[in-house]
Amino acid sequence: MTLQQIHYAITVAESGSMNKAAEILYITQPSLTSSIKALENETGISIFFRTGKGVTLTSEGIDFLQYARQVYQHYEILQQRYSDKANIKRKFGVSTQHYSFAVQAFVETVKQFGTLKYEFALRETKTLEVINDVGTLKSEIGILYLSDYNSRIIKKLLKENGLIFNKLVDCSAYVYLHKDHPLAKEESIGLEQLEDYSCLSFEQGDRSSFYLSEEILSDIEYPRTIKTNDRATMLNLMKGLHGYTLCSGIISEDLNSSDYLTVPFREDEENRNTIMTIGYIVKDGSLLSQIAEVYISQLKDYLKI
Repeated sequence: MTLQQIHYAITVAESGSMNKAAEILYITQPSLTSSIKALENETGISIFFRTGKGVTLTSEGIDFLQYARQVYQHYEILQQRYSDKANIKRKFGVSTQHYSFAVQAFVETVKQFGTLKYEFALRETKTLEVINDVGTLKSEIGILYLSDYNSRIIKKLLKENGLIFNKLVDCSAYVYLHKDHPLAKEESIGLEQLEDYSCLSFEQGDRSSFYLSEEILSDIEYPRTIKTNDRATMLNLMKGLHGYTLCSGIISEDLNSSDYLTVPFREDEENRNTIMTIGYIVKDGSLLSQIAEVYISQLKDYLKI
């Protein structure tokens, strides 16, 4: 088994096609097919299902790719630290719940390294996909939160995927809304005041669960709800429908403008608050790349840790 074969298998898995992968790798399709077949013969497993529409990973292939990506990522990190080859484009990916501060830290990281020698990916996505992306090393870092409500389930998923959680900051609940919202000038907001407005939240897919929700206090039943899967759409719904969402209170005016603001969620006998612990996840035992270390540093600078 060679690093080249591993690289070929990863490329095929990501492209979903032998032909597309061959184009990306600048080799002929028969050469790629032969190399993958040799790898399957050596490992004794079928890594891919072949169909008329392309290729998909088998269950054994999914397991193989988790280890293969980890091996190849470490190889790329060694290249980054010790190789002077100017034509090697290093990769760095982040998968995150919808946090503007995670995007802001990504922006500053890209500015520092540039896109000529580095290939960057930022994936704002569902909670389960954040975990899966880092678990399979599609992304090197994931950003999500834990709370008393979701901690047991999320930690179980992290353990199953060989991931560890690193705390960044603790936050209480805030109500996030447009500056023209009727409640925008309140010093604090309780649930009874929000009953006439739609609570906005991000969809979590077919396997959705309250425990995978991105929004704090997701276990509360809200009389009016709207789901979306895009942060820009959510902001438009805040403006157009006086919708709101519950969040950490950490927003970036540079990215979202000053048209949106946060108001503390009122905590009293009628309004139960909680703490969300935001952090980053990485593969257990992984060697962080230089870019990842800078990204984490940018997160901490923005959050003033």
